[in-house]
Amino acid sequence: MTSVLKRWSARLACTVVGTAMIASCSGAPTPEATEPAAADAADATAEGGVCAPDIAEIDFGIISTESQENLQELWEPFLARMSEEMGRPVNGFYATDYAGVIEAMGAGKIQIAWYGGKSYIEAAKRSGAEAFAQTVASDGSKGYYAHLITNQGNPIVGEIDVETGNGDQYVIDNASDLTFAFNDPNSTSGFLVPSYYVFAQNGVNPEEAFSELVFSGSHEATAQAVANNQVDVATNNSESMARLQETDAEAYEQVQIIWTSPLIPSDPIAYKSDIPDCLKTEFQDFFHNFEDETVLGPLDWAGFDPAGDTDWNTIRELDIAKQMEEVKNDDVLNDADKSAKLEELEQQLAELK
Repeated sequence: MTSVLKRWSARLACTVVGTAMIASCSGAPTPEATEPAAADAADATAEGGVCAPDIAEIDFGIISTESQENLQELWEPFLARMSEEMGRPVNGFYATDYAGVIEAMGAGKIQIAWYGGKSYIEAAKRSGAEAFAQTVASDGSKGYYAHLITNQGNPIVGEIDVETGNGDQYVIDNASDLTFAFNDPNSTSGFLVPSYYVFAQNGVNPEEAFSELVFSGSHEATAQAVANNQVDVATNNSESMARLQETDAEAYEQVQIIWTSPLIPSDPIAYKSDIPDCLKTEFQDFFHNFEDETVLGPLDWAGFDPAGDTDWNTIRELDIAKQMEEVKNDDVLNDADKSAKLEELEQQLAELK
C-alpha cells in the first residue's frame, strides 16, 4: 500500500494543487503511436479506396448509467452527427448492465464504446478495448466524484455532519442497522471507489456488514431508491446528481449527499484494438475535433481530449489496492495463502510502472 500511495502522490503533483485526486498524468498517444494508423488511412485515400468497406455500420456501446429511454434521448443526436461526419450509419448499443457492453466488444458486436474507468479496465483486459479519448466536462474538468447518498428525511442525516461529509464513518459504525445499495459491480463511482475508500480501507466487508445489500444497476436507479426511501444509503456520483436535478427535480430535492470521494478521472472512449487502423484514425479525427455544444451540452461535455490506455492506470492501481486490503482482512485465508496472493498483487502493481 505504501508503494501505491507513493505513486498516487507523484501523480498528484501533476494535478490541481490542494485537491485530493485519483488522476493519472500519463498515457496520451504520442505522434509516433498514431503514425501507422494515419499512414494506413492516407494509403486508402490515395488509392481511392474506402476505409474498412466490410464494416458497413458502426455499433457504439453505451454503459447503462440511466434507463435506455433516457440514454437514447441524450445519445441519438450525437450518434446522428457521428453517422453524418463518418459517412456510415452509427447505431447505439444499449445494454442492461455494464458487463453487456464489455462482453459485446469482446464478441465483436461493437467497434467502439463509452465506458467508465472500472468498466474500461475490465474491457481492456477481457475484450481488447483500447482508449483513445477522454471526456471533458462542460466546465472544462476531466474528473468527477463518487458519493454516498441518503434521503433528506432519513433520521441518520441528524447524526451526520453534512458540511464535513463524514457520512462514511457513520455508515461503517452503523452498517448492521442499515440497508445499502451499490450501482453496478463494474461501475467506478458506484462500486470500486466507495468499496476501497469506505470499506476496504476500514477492514469492512459490505457483503456481511449491512442488514441488506443490493446492486441496483444504474446511478438513476440508486438515486430513485434513495428518493423513495427504499434503501437507507446508496452510491452515486456528481455527474448523475447533476443529471437528476435536470430530469427529476423533485427526486433530487429528496437526496442528501453524506460523503464525497477524491476526484476520479473522467470517462474513456475506446475502440476495439483489432479494428482496421484507418478506422481508428477516423474515430480519432471525429472525437478529437468534435465541439458542437448543441449536441454535447445535454451530455454535459465540452469535447474530448486525446488519451491512452495508461491514463486509467490509477483505476487499475485502486482496483489492486482494494483487492490487497480485502486479502489482508480475510479471516479465512491462512498466512501462507495471504502472502502468496499479496505477492501476486504487488507484481501486478509493479507491472503498471
